[in-house]
Amino acid sequence: MQEITAEQLKKNSEEYSAGDLIGASGIERSYEKYLRGEKGKRYIVVDAKQRFVRYYDNGRQDKPPRKGNDLLLTIDKRTQQVAEKLLRRKKGAVVAIDLKSGGIIAMASAPTFDPAKLISASIDEWRALVRDKNKPMFNRVTMSLYPPGSTIKPLEALAGLTSGKVTPYHTIVCKGGLQYGNRFFGCDHVHGKINLVESIEESCNTYYYLLFLKMGYPVWYKNMRLFGFGAKTGIDIYEEKTGLLPDSNYYNRRLGRRRWNNGMLLSLSIGQGEVSVTPLQLAKYVSLIANKGSLTVPHLVQGYIDNKTNQIHYFRFDKIEINLDKEKLRYVKKGMEEVVANQKGTAHNIYDKNLPIAGKTGTAQNPHGENHALFIAYAPTDKPEIAVAVVVENAGYGSTHAAPVAYKIIKTYLEGSSR
Repeated sequence: MQEITAEQLKKNSEEYSAGDLIGASGIERSYEKYLRGEKGKRYIVVDAKQRFVRYYDNGRQDKPPRKGNDLLLTIDKRTQQVAEKLLRRKKGAVVAIDLKSGGIIAMASAPTFDPAKLISASIDEWRALVRDKNKPMFNRVTMSLYPPGSTIKPLEALAGLTSGKVTPYHTIVCKGGLQYGNRFFGCDHVHGKINLVESIEESCNTYYYLLFLKMGYPVWYKNMRLFGFGAKTGIDIYEEKTGLLPDSNYYNRRLGRRRWNNGMLLSLSIGQGEVSVTPLQLAKYVSLIANKGSLTVPHLVQGYIDNKTNQIHYFRFDKIEINLDKEKLRYVKKGMEEVVANQKGTAHNIYDKNLPIAGKTGTAQNPHGENHALFIAYAPTDKPEIAVAVVVENAGYGSTHAAPVAYKIIKTYLEGSSR
C-alpha cells in the first residue's frame, strides 16, 4: 500500500481523497477495486469558524462507510508455510501450481522481510530495506531471471520428436562432450550409448548439442515460445518480467546480420547462453507437460466474497491450450519419471516408492558466483495434481539443493489434499 499520488487522484477523484492509501503492488494493486470499499458521508452544521454545532437532519442523510470485499486466495496455507521455511537462510524462489485450476498453491521468495515492520518503519529503516543488496522486497518468483539450465531438456526432446528430427529410439554415443569447430562443448559424464528417455533421465548434454544441430535454431525457438518462454505468464499481479528468449533479430543486432552461427548458439541447447527465465515460467512449462498441453493461466485469487450478500463470486481465467502429440509426450514424461525413479536418474535421491514424482534437474552457470540449483517437477505421475519449480541461488547442483525442496512441498500438499 502507498499514499495515492496526484496523478492517480486526478483519475479517481470520486473514490479517493488526498492522503488515502491505495494498492501499490501485488494483490493489493491488482484487486484494488474489490478491496477498497466505499467511504461514508456525514452531514454536520458548523458555525462561521467551521466549528461543529450539531448533526444535520438528525443524520438521516448520512451514508455509512462500507468495508471492501474479502478475497479468496488459491494459496494452501500449510504448503506456503513449508515453502517459506525451506527457503530460510537461502536465496531463491519456490512456486507450486494446482494443475486442475491453475491456482498458485505456494509462492515464496527469499530473502524476504516482515511487512508488519513497515507500519512503524523510520526513514532510515526504509532506506536500508530498499538498498539491501539481497533485495528482500524483490519477488524472485516473477521478477528474477535465471538461465534455465537442463530443466528445458524435456521440452527440447519433445520438439525433436514432434519435428520428426529424432525418434524415441534414436541413440547417440556420448564421449564426454562434443567437438564443434574449434570449441569443445562438455558433458558432465561419459554416458556412452544413450537414447531419448535416458538423455532426460541422466541429463546428457551431448545428446542435446546434437539434437539442437539436427533440428536447428528456428525449431528450438518456436517450441520455447510455444511453451511461454520470452513472454509473461499473465499471473494476476503486475510485477512480472518476460525473461529473454533471443530471436534472430536479437542476434542480428548484437552480432551482426549473418555473422552468427550454430556454434555461437549451441549453449542454448543446455539452457545456457542468452536465454533467461523466471521460476514462474518454469512452473507454467512443467504444468503444461504434466497436463498434456492444457492449463488455466496461473493466478493467486479465486474470487471475492460480496460484503453485502456474503456470496462468493469466482473469477474466470483464460485457458492455455497447446496441441501436443500425446504419444510422443509419453516418452518425454517417461524420461522425467526416470529422473527420480531410476538409480541413474539425476534426482534419484528424492525417490519415494509411495510418492511417484516426475522431474528434471538443472544446474545453471552463474558468472557472479556458485551455480544456481534448479528443479521442476509434477506429481503424482499417473494423475498429476501439483507442479513445482524451485531455484536456489549459488547453491550448486539441482539434485542436491533444489530437488529435496520440491519433494517436501509436493509431499506436504498431497498429504493435506488426501484428508
